[in-house]
Amino acid sequence: MSESCGAVSLSQSQSLPGVAGGSAMDMDPVEFTLRKRLPRKLPRRRNDVYVNMKTDFRAQLARCQKLLDSAGPGPREICIHGLGLAISRAINIALQLQACSQGALQLAANTSTVELVDDLEPEDPDEGETLTRTRNNSAIHIKVFYPQ
Repeated sequence: MSESCGAVSLSQSQSLPGVAGGSAMDMDPVEFTLRKRLPRKLPRRRNDVYVNMKTDFRAQLARCQKLLDSAGPGPREICIHGLGLAISRAINIALQLQACSQGALQLAANTSTVELVDDLEPEDPDEGETLTRTRNNSAIHIKVFYPQ
């Protein structure tokens, strides 16, 4: 099974939109634990930065600046990715990089929707089977680069 990054207790009487594997209302009242699976792994290149809300903002900003300043073959560019709540942080990092470069950097942003899968596990393993549900979450991908 995939790693989980959080658990929330749900009562059977609560609404469970998008539940796959049967209707939640057909079963006896059971409490479920919501396990949010990690998003599927995207290809990771050396110049990809995945922003989250747990890491310190200044540390993420410094990492992005270091990647942009590193001398290497090819164009100097990075791609900043943010999912859900981290979208605003990804935008702030990109704007801070552009401001620190005094306008030398350019930004190109794309948005997308990512499908995430959650597991609903019964509190008592004898009471029923694990259900899954899918939900959509917004994502942003910002290309930060020096123009040619």
